[in-house]
Amino acid sequence: MKRNLVLSGVEKRYGDFVALQKTDLEIKAGEFVTLLGPSGSGKTTILMSIAGFVTPTSGQILLDGENITGLPPERRNFGVVFQGYALFPHLTVYENVAFPLRARGIRGEAARPKVEAALAMAQLDPFAERLPRQLSGGQQQRVALARSLVFGPELLLLDEPLSALDRSLRKEFQTEFKAIHRKVGTTFIYVTHDQEEALTMSDRIVILDRGRILQSAPPRDLYERPETEFVAGFLGKSNFLRGRIECVMDGLVEIHCGALSSRASAGHQQDPVPGSRGTAALRPEKIALHRAKPDGDLCTARGRTTAITYLGSAIEVELALPDDTRLTAMVPAGSISVAEGEEVFASWAPDAPVLVTPREG
Repeated sequence: MKRNLVLSGVEKRYGDFVALQKTDLEIKAGEFVTLLGPSGSGKTTILMSIAGFVTPTSGQILLDGENITGLPPERRNFGVVFQGYALFPHLTVYENVAFPLRARGIRGEAARPKVEAALAMAQLDPFAERLPRQLSGGQQQRVALARSLVFGPELLLLDEPLSALDRSLRKEFQTEFKAIHRKVGTTFIYVTHDQEEALTMSDRIVILDRGRILQSAPPRDLYERPETEFVAGFLGKSNFLRGRIECVMDGLVEIHCGALSSRASAGHQQDPVPGSRGTAALRPEKIALHRAKPDGDLCTARGRTTAITYLGSAIEVELALPDDTRLTAMVPAGSISVAEGEEVFASWAPDAPVLVTPREG
């Protein structure tokens, strides 16, 4: 049965150290939610509190309105996949997957259909009689996933499960995890510090820093409309235009940054005030490059290329403007041929930059 999970004022302290500030978070039944942030941001503390391995200092964890904060892990019926897989080395793949059922008193023929279905879901049928040491890292990951789903958990908690795999396997598993989530319909709560994983798999991403939630939204909304400078800089790359807001009209602001003047979307900023300081985030891929100043209702800047990096399908171009302001553009490979030290024009749509709350300090 799918169930809703709510964290209400959950806080975790270790003496004077605050690992997690008072946190409110609702996770709907069947969602794939990713907790994303740097090391020490509080994401694993949230996950382990939900699992029951960490007891919050204050606050409540509610499952369909029932307080489970003090419930031991074995009574929560949640599946957990750890970084290290934690497979039993002396048991076969079949026996590893069957273990959670044995622990619940389901054995023999009663367990077989559930185990075989979990093995098939994880594409492990040919490896059922092998020991973990006879498997690749990716196959061991599949065993850990099958074992965590075999008993039909109400939630599946995943603590950086792909961190030990190489890049190509991680990309393969990102697709597989999303497909498995759609198939089983279980609520997935996934912890990572990898932005690509979060963007690829999630229905919703929760970004944390220093023990607090900064923003929670679907991947596209989070990427296109970040609320803070930290979110814009952590989830992908951004140029930051820092200057003075000169006017506000129809959801757009005019921001002057030295020699550069640009319009920007007000984003989540409520009633920006003309004359105040402002910061706008501009994604590099929103910038186009031209040899001559383009026509039309675009924001433009003239600069000189200082570095060019070939990335296969795209090239990254760093520009220095006349007042030494720096911009990074990401343009499709072949769209323009530029050399280092060459003067070019950069342009972007008036609503491409988004006002954000500046980074503290």
